[in-house]
Amino acid sequence: MRVFIALISLLIPIVPAAATEKIEFGVGEYRLNAELYRPAGAGPFPTIVAMHGCGGLLDAAGKTRPQYVDWGEKLAAQGIAVLFPDSYGSRGLGSQCRVRSRSVQPFRERVADAQAARDWLQAQDWVQKDRISLLGWSNGAIATLWTVRPRAAPKDSHPDFRSAVALYPGCRRLGESGWSTRIPTLILIGAADNWTPARDCEQMVAGARGRSARATIVKYRDAHHAFDRENLPVVELRGLAFTPDGSGRATIGGNAEARADALQRVPQWLTR
Repeated sequence: MRVFIALISLLIPIVPAAATEKIEFGVGEYRLNAELYRPAGAGPFPTIVAMHGCGGLLDAAGKTRPQYVDWGEKLAAQGIAVLFPDSYGSRGLGSQCRVRSRSVQPFRERVADAQAARDWLQAQDWVQKDRISLLGWSNGAIATLWTVRPRAAPKDSHPDFRSAVALYPGCRRLGESGWSTRIPTLILIGAADNWTPARDCEQMVAGARGRSARATIVKYRDAHHAFDRENLPVVELRGLAFTPDGSGRATIGGNAEARADALQRVPQWLTR
C-alpha cells in the first residue's frame, strides 16, 4: 500500500507556493500599503484588485485576516495575482465596523484606492494589462460598485477594469443613486443576510437594466453575511454602526455550499 501511495504521489504535480509580498504605492503623500499574492513564474498574469471589508485587511495583531489569506492563496494557485490595498491601515485606522463618522468612505477614498491600485498594476511587467479586475467584500464590495459606475471611469489611456465581483455589498444607497455599471459585474449575496439585505441589491440591479453593462446577482439560500468564511459559525454581532433596522445587530456566518460556489464562480467571472 505504501508503494502504491508513493507512486501516486509522483504523478501529482507540485504547484509552487505563491509569493506573498508587502507593497507600497501612490503619489506624493498619498501612499497605500498593500499585500500582493503573486503566482510563481514571470507572467503576465490576470490580476485582481481586492477590496477588504469594514473590519480592515489586518486584525488587531497586525496580521492579514484569514479570510483574505484564503482567497489570495486560492486565486494565486489558479494563476491569478491578487493585490489587497489596505484602505484603513494605510491611514492609521483599525476596524471601522462600529464607527459612524468614517473618514474613509467607500464612494470616495476607497474608489481612489482601487484606481491607485490599478495604476500601479498597469506599470508592472508581470501584469496582463487588459485583465485587471475588481473583487470586494461588504464595505469593499460597496466600494467596488461605486468604482464600476460609468462616471468613475479612468481618464487615462490604459485598459479599464475588465470585470468585477461584489460579495454581500450594501446596495440601498447605490440603488437610490441610480446605479449602473460600465463593466460586467457579479453580485453574490446571501438570502438570509440581515446586514446587507439581498432585496436592495436585487432592486438596484433591476433598476439598471437597459442602461448598464451586464449586471448579474446570485442569491444563496440560507446564507448569511460573510458566507465565504470557512467554518465560521452563525453569530450575532452587536454595536455595528450601520444596519438596516438601526439596531446595530446583524448575523454573520459561513455557508459551505455558498462558499464552494463562490470559490468556483469568482475566478470564472473575473478571468473569462
